Amino acid sequence: MNTIISTSLQDRDKAVNWHPYTQMKTADSIIPIVRGKGIYLYDEEGKKYMDVVSSWWVTLHGHSHPYIAQRVFEQLNTVEQVIFAGFTHKPAVQLSENLLKLLPANQEKVFYSDNGSTAVEVALKMCIQYAHNHEKKKTKILAFKNAYHGDTFGAMSVSGKSYWTQPFESMLFEVIFIDIPNAENIESLRFQIKELADEVACIIYEPLVQGAAGMLMYEAENLNSLMRICREYDILMIQDEVFTGFGRTGKLFAANHLSEKPDIMCFSKGLTGGTMPMGVTTCSNGIYNAFLSDDHHKTLFHGHSFTANPLACTAALASMEILLKEETQMTVQRITEQHAEFVKVLSFHPQVENARQIGTILAFDFKTGHGTSYFNEIGKKLYHEFLQRGIIMRPLGNVLYLVPPYCISAEELDFVYQNILEVLDQFRD
Repeated sequence: MNTIISTSLQDRDKAVNWHPYTQMKTADSIIPIVRGKGIYLYDEEGKKYMDVVSSWWVTLHGHSHPYIAQRVFEQLNTVEQVIFAGFTHKPAVQLSENLLKLLPANQEKVFYSDNGSTAVEVALKMCIQYAHNHEKKKTKILAFKNAYHGDTFGAMSVSGKSYWTQPFESMLFEVIFIDIPNAENIESLRFQIKELADEVACIIYEPLVQGAAGMLMYEAENLNSLMRICREYDILMIQDEVFTGFGRTGKLFAANHLSEKPDIMCFSKGLTGGTMPMGVTTCSNGIYNAFLSDDHHKTLFHGHSFTANPLACTAALASMEILLKEETQMTVQRITEQHAEFVKVLSFHPQVENARQIGTILAFDFKTGHGTSYFNEIGKKLYHEFLQRGIIMRPLGNVLYLVPPYCISAEELDFVYQNILEVLDQFRD
């Protein structure tokens, strides 16, 4: 008897792959994507989907961008990988030079890693060892409630406690969680920080938007006030721009909304335009100089096999070229303005709560009467409804959001808005 072996990507995938943030026993069938172009992804049956979440917030300029592809191809034929301990190469030097020119003036050194979580790990290690190298016992860390900084152990430690981190609670290091600053609590935060200052090595925060927490947004003015307090009490500041960097907030970086400057910054996601994995941690010379010593024990002992990979550096250089073009900057502003107008419309819809927006990030809560929750079942229903309409949205429970690639046209964005309104009416109480 002949056995028929399925050759569909769906079945082959199910046989061998374990997907992220997915309960594999109850998961829906995986959609096999065979190609992408611009804002669209195409499955093996030819159906196209509008990727309005930029494939987990990474794709800046759309899929299969020809300029980035050409630059990576040329680099692939030059040198694809070189150990970054004891060696360097032009793409890494050029990328560091170009990136630092765009950041606050106190950002003067670049440390490469592989993704957002590891960029955060590097930053935390820099701060703890900074104090150690100065022979100070400052080992505590401040972070915001509801924070999300990644899934490695250090990144989980500084992320808000949740079902995601529960199995590992006893293995995470001590972190003091504080409220997001606002006009009412800033003085109480000052008192809290003053009391802890002698023990605290650093504070880590997502500037202006807490993404995974449900696109929670807060004001630059209040973050500035908190940063001034931390500077006053000699607490190092880690600004996690993994999500907010490279135009997402309507400006090149969330830092451009702020008058105060962090000591360390973390980047990933849009860094390479979504083309390749890469993480970057930048810091001031004040941080860097604390590791310069004749004592080898003061070295920052951290590295990755693919640190400053030439292909990823080249992709990042190409992506930044596109990002800085006047045409792209005008598109970012157009998306920002379109979002702002649509938020006004959403604010009057009876099924919507807390419509909000900053730059190219738009979010709102689908009203359920039970607050917001990542595990709210309405998220799955909404996800499927939008898929049926050829739109990829990945609700955070009952929080829906748009983070589109910058290549989306005004007409395409209006099409998405119209479908959102239709779905809201369809699921109306």
